[in-house]
Amino acid sequence: MKEKFSCTILQSEALTKYLLETSAYPREHQQLKELRQATVDKYSHLSVMNVPADEGQFLSMLLKVMNAKKTIEVGVFTGYSLLATALALPDEAKIIAIDPDREAYEVGLPFIEKAGVTHKIQFIHSDAVTAINQLLLHSGEEGTFDFAFVDADKENYINYHELLLKVVKVGGVIGYDNTLWAGTVALADEDLTQEWKDKIGENRIFLRNLNTFLAKDSRIELAHLSIGDGLSLCRRLH
Repeated sequence: MKEKFSCTILQSEALTKYLLETSAYPREHQQLKELRQATVDKYSHLSVMNVPADEGQFLSMLLKVMNAKKTIEVGVFTGYSLLATALALPDEAKIIAIDPDREAYEVGLPFIEKAGVTHKIQFIHSDAVTAINQLLLHSGEEGTFDFAFVDADKENYINYHELLLKVVKVGGVIGYDNTLWAGTVALADEDLTQEWKDKIGENRIFLRNLNTFLAKDSRIELAHLSIGDGLSLCRRLH
């Protein structure tokens, strides 16, 4: 009974609101705050596609602790996690950002420019599989990246994993966003109403398959966190 009560508290909207308003929003960089609001204004409910402020701050601290200087981001949307990354990295850092939606990226671009970190970012307007294969084929980028962050089409996460294990150096980290998918990955099919199934689509299945795959992948060290909508961190071992 106590364990069930604790899980209910941990998953409550009230606790999320408390965490954001007490710890995250007061320390949120001004340009991140403005980018977040611009995304809400432009895309309304789709603004949740950006990482929340607490996850952005976690990634920022992780990158600083890692002393990361070279990262790749698969799936940019309006660029909240991209800007959080750029602010965390040193001035000489390099970030490759890949997304087929240039229009969404350009919503966030004025805030990236205002923050003075545009020079760190190389935006590639492409699907990720093509872009990463081009990096591996022509740019000598294999095994050179400190960190990769994936927040893109969920059905391709496993495909991205295989490519990013070649891109990220030994000891580097790959982060996958949304790996809990509003908690629905923990539910059996019979526990979901048809309304919920229509709402969450097949992404729940893709992410459940990914989670099972990562748990068994001997090439990585895994930490699956309940921050945001779920974040899986994979440290390349060999």
